[in-house]
Amino acid sequence: MRTKTTLSALALTLSLTGSAQVSPKLTSEFANPVIDHLFIADPTAVEHEGRLYVYGTNDHEQYEKADSNTYEKIKTLAMMSTDDMVNWTYHGLIPVGEIAPWIINSWAPSVILRKEEDGQTHFYLYFSNSGYGTGVLTATSPVGPWTSPLDRSLVDAHTPGLGDCNVPFDPGAVIDEHGTGWIAFGAGRSRIAQLGPDLISFASPFMNTPAQHHFEANELNYIGGKYVYTYNIDWQDHSDWTLSSEIPTRCCMGYMTTTTPLDSASWRYGNNYLKNPGDFPYFGDSNNHTHLHKYQGKWYLLYHTDMLPKALDIKGGFRSICVDEVQVDEDAAHIEPCVATQRGVFQTHPLNPYTKQRAATAAATTGVHFVEGDEPGKMLAAVGTPFIKESIAAQQSVIRVRGVDFKKHSKSFTATLKGAGTLSVYIDTLDGPAVAVVDATSDEWTAYTKKCRVSEKHDVLFVLTGDILFDSWQFK
Repeated sequence: MRTKTTLSALALTLSLTGSAQVSPKLTSEFANPVIDHLFIADPTAVEHEGRLYVYGTNDHEQYEKADSNTYEKIKTLAMMSTDDMVNWTYHGLIPVGEIAPWIINSWAPSVILRKEEDGQTHFYLYFSNSGYGTGVLTATSPVGPWTSPLDRSLVDAHTPGLGDCNVPFDPGAVIDEHGTGWIAFGAGRSRIAQLGPDLISFASPFMNTPAQHHFEANELNYIGGKYVYTYNIDWQDHSDWTLSSEIPTRCCMGYMTTTTPLDSASWRYGNNYLKNPGDFPYFGDSNNHTHLHKYQGKWYLLYHTDMLPKALDIKGGFRSICVDEVQVDEDAAHIEPCVATQRGVFQTHPLNPYTKQRAATAAATTGVHFVEGDEPGKMLAAVGTPFIKESIAAQQSVIRVRGVDFKKHSKSFTATLKGAGTLSVYIDTLDGPAVAVVDATSDEWTAYTKKCRVSEKHDVLFVLTGDILFDSWQFK
């Protein structure tokens, strides 16, 4: 049976980290927010080789440089992935400002992929270049390295043909069943266009979408032969609403569908599928941005809230990505209203401890700082204080991995470490003895193996102390 980390163990954690800033997921069954060691917003996702890769605005960059989230200091995007919807691997940041030094900022990505003539899968990551335009990055791996195929935005405020769409940002892209790419963007006024065969140019005029009270947060899906356009409906009075009998709530998410996206008159409104986070218990008002995705046979809605900063008692409007299941009628391309929850989703399948697992894979963390490894998307865990701006040195880090199914008894545990410190392994709770303790002493990467006997299904907690880097682990 799994047990929750007890209050006495939590008190120990607080005393060692020197902070009351403990993840809301560490001592609960919460799956939200998906990442608890960074502030991340504006989610998008793509599936590749069985994993769901999620990208978002790196609010944490603004947090590190300012006291409030006015977005102007953000020039990176964050990457993470999962194959069970509960344990997430953090893949680090995309340094958009270095890759494309001509940008103003980088926010709100949208990602698509396709296999091309060179036999490789190519990824296209569209992003808001501040409110000025929309840029694009490309890669042949979901974690990079990323490059900028253009020396400018794909579209910006000076692009001819936009009409009264003066803020062509917050892109949403999709590839339909014919292999044709489409993109929508805009704020206040939105546009949709067909992408060129290279996916970094346009093959049609910019057509208006009749999205009443449009605010921002454009995304596209292709479901049941229909194009599904989701967008954020504004904070204004909606008494003049004419698209449906249901009047939208404040700053909610709505959607429209069509089979002919360049025919403005063909779009039909669906419903309000996600109210503002502030209309649900536990969350406060914020802007609203979602991504709808089918993964492993279920539909999920990724969105952002203030759940993490509220739990950490941090003010300033920083956001964190959450996920809940949502019901979608694929034949009708109809999205049922989704309920935003703290609990979030359930694990789709257990984690296998007998294959190598990255230290950056976690369901919950506290006092962990991740640093770049020697290849794109590889992050290493270290003791750190990601939410403390003052120079307070944490003495202990905790990484919790959920739903680890040992089945037969394990015989040993191996961890790859560098530096001087200790890695202790606990089962289900920090109370009681560790099942394995590794004392690292080398300045070189070293695989340390300890006898360790564990069976059945458990949560596994790793506790790091000292000046140590943690790369990977595996039971045998």
